[in-house]
Amino acid sequence: MSKAVFCIAQNIDHAESIVNDLNAAGFSHSDISVLFPDKSTTQDFAHEKNTKAPEGAAIGGTVGFGTGGALGLLAGIGALAIPGVGPFIAAGPLMGALSGAAVGAAAGSLTGALIGLGIPEYEAKRYEGKIKGGSALISVHTTSSEEVDKAKKIFEQAHAEDISSTGEASV
Repeated sequence: MSKAVFCIAQNIDHAESIVNDLNAAGFSHSDISVLFPDKSTTQDFAHEKNTKAPEGAAIGGTVGFGTGGALGLLAGIGALAIPGVGPFIAAGPLMGALSGAAVGAAAGSLTGALIGLGIPEYEAKRYEGKIKGGSALISVHTTSSEEVDKAKKIFEQAHAEDISSTGEASV
């Protein structure tokens, strides 16, 4: 059983706190993803940004986070731009999925990309609105119902919003 558990953190600091809690509970950095808007053109938390033009609707890149915060430890950190939606920072398995096939099929829509990852449409639309408003989407990959419950409990204790889980789509 492979499921992803999702939540919305109110801001980047809240997201970092939740990621720390997930790590402390035994979730691997490689199983945690975070997606948030790049409202500051990454200057506040990045010191290197390189972009390339891959196929599809996204622009991939790498972002080196400063001072080694929890988000900086996640795998695959990068900047991506979704035409018509704007620039985002993504980390973890979500980065690869969003910069690949899911976004290409989404015709420039974050909602479409999230649906491509297996998130139901009504939740994806709600997530897009909150992410564009400055919140962060956190996702954690789980392999058992115990891990799903543990992740949801961490999200609830951190007062995260819109907590849900879904079977993971292969990308």
